[in-house]
Amino acid sequence: MTKVARLSAIAALAITFGYGCGGGGSDSSGSSQGGSAVVAAARTSSSGSSTTTASYALTAWNDLGMHCVDGTDYSIMSILPPYNNLHAQLVNKSTGKQVTSGVTITYASTADLDGSINTSSSGKTNFWQYVAALFGVRPADDVGLTGNPMATRTPAPMHFNATWGWFEAEGIPITPYDDAGNKNFYPMVNVVAKDTRGRVLATAKAVLPVSDEMTCQACHISRASGSAAEMAAKPPVSGWAFDNDAQKDWKKNVLRIHDDKQKNNGSFSQALATLGYDPAGLAATAAAGRPILCAACHASNALPGTGLAGISPLTAAQHRSHGQVVDPAQNLKLDDIANRSACYMCHPGSVTKCLRGAMGNAVDAQGNATMGCQSCHGQMGDVGASTRVGWLDQPNCQTCHYDGKRETSAIDPATGKLRVVADARFATTPNVPASGFSLFRFSTGHGKLQCEACHGATHAEYPSSHENDNVLSVSLQGYRGTVKECSACHATVPNTANGGPHGMHSTTAKWIDDHHDEAEHNRPSCTYCHGADFKGTYLSEVRKTKSFSTENGSVTLVAGQRVGCYECHNGPDGEGRGGSLPPNMNPAYTGTAGAALLQADQAILKWLAGK
Repeated sequence: MTKVARLSAIAALAITFGYGCGGGGSDSSGSSQGGSAVVAAARTSSSGSSTTTASYALTAWNDLGMHCVDGTDYSIMSILPPYNNLHAQLVNKSTGKQVTSGVTITYASTADLDGSINTSSSGKTNFWQYVAALFGVRPADDVGLTGNPMATRTPAPMHFNATWGWFEAEGIPITPYDDAGNKNFYPMVNVVAKDTRGRVLATAKAVLPVSDEMTCQACHISRASGSAAEMAAKPPVSGWAFDNDAQKDWKKNVLRIHDDKQKNNGSFSQALATLGYDPAGLAATAAAGRPILCAACHASNALPGTGLAGISPLTAAQHRSHGQVVDPAQNLKLDDIANRSACYMCHPGSVTKCLRGAMGNAVDAQGNATMGCQSCHGQMGDVGASTRVGWLDQPNCQTCHYDGKRETSAIDPATGKLRVVADARFATTPNVPASGFSLFRFSTGHGKLQCEACHGATHAEYPSSHENDNVLSVSLQGYRGTVKECSACHATVPNTANGGPHGMHSTTAKWIDDHHDEAEHNRPSCTYCHGADFKGTYLSEVRKTKSFSTENGSVTLVAGQRVGCYECHNGPDGEGRGGSLPPNMNPAYTGTAGAALLQADQAILKWLAGK
């Protein structure tokens, strides 16, 4: 296959392996939904009602939690193109079933919480000037490699993918530069579901995270001889480029260093010939006006169809070699650094702060981070292992979430590998997106909803430290965090002992009346979430104030309260009114911290109501 044909094939594939885009379908009851709906928008209020309509709930998310671009310049080399993925699922709240036909779903740019809006890309990067040389295709300005357009003020369609059960727009060519010329790594889009008559059923505001902090600049920028950073990356044999454009400068240096290292490698010479590059090397090829695509030689599963046989995959080549580089600031090899600072040297990043979700924000009693990139992915040597399949060999949820536990490292200290457990309550779906893999971003759960639909995107699991990320969950249930309120998707909540997400029971007044038999005859099942002492755990925590009438009187639960048997009773075997023990509270929801969270959620609700 020629380079142009091969790279044209890349452009036809979705980065997330979302092949087989279907058109049409039905909800899981077999009936088409959406065409005859009577729409009455129900705005949010301090009671925590949803911004969806009374009849429908719409959730939307980005798949990875962060996509990277090569900044504004593609004239020298490219690691990744502007390419962002948006997914959405629509639920008929009357039936609790997904809606997959009889509706249209679109996306469009919208101002975020700070008023930043991003409606174009072509004037903010020279990608379209060099896209043909890099990928062998010529999309129009502001149109991505898959044919999907940049989010603008004009709604663009999403299409239903029957393989994954979601509506999608993949390959959206967004950049991290808003229309005011400011950087915004978390631009927002408005996703709208309409019936066949054009009536709005539901809306959702989602983030398309994108960063230009995927850079080699920390070590490979031209600098004076003898500087501390030069100790980490020695200058090319021909010297530093000293280009006045910082983006071009480090890219030129990287190509020069690559040429130096591979000049006597026969495979490198053969690769240059295969791709039609200058036999003098990559730097000479770029200098002649032809930019280098790293994945043209080094295969990347982020760009399916790339790479040449006999050359190491991009993720292996990068992580294996750079793991041995010494960070001059810490005087440690990157492979020996156990926190995210090692990863943020190249990945987004010290400014972007990509790792911003529930796990990335976990802290101990002293406020120190308890989890970092290595907690799930291992050290750089692990990520760069020759046996690892990049982008597919990834950690899963059950390595930390099992048997009512919540570990802070997915690595089993006894084996040095991902922990293997039997408990599947919080497990990812096996064999997705391909046999032998099990990725969170392709997994499904309750009602065949995608896990990310309720938990948020990878690296940005609810609640996020970036407010734009939290808008979706607040809009659905009135507060930030995993979408856990049954009423978000059910107009009438079914009464069930184990039919909810992850085998959860209902949390309705009806359940209060009916739970006694379950507690008496199946008590061990209660301890999983409520604890062996029945005083509550993080799994039984409520996130908004709720009041219930019981046989012993009214009981009110407040946000952050971990529910056990002592709220209503004197323990699991006690009679009479509860309250003999103080509430078991999540400290994050008490005092000034708790007040700040409530205030922040109310600010989002007010912002949504003003739209």
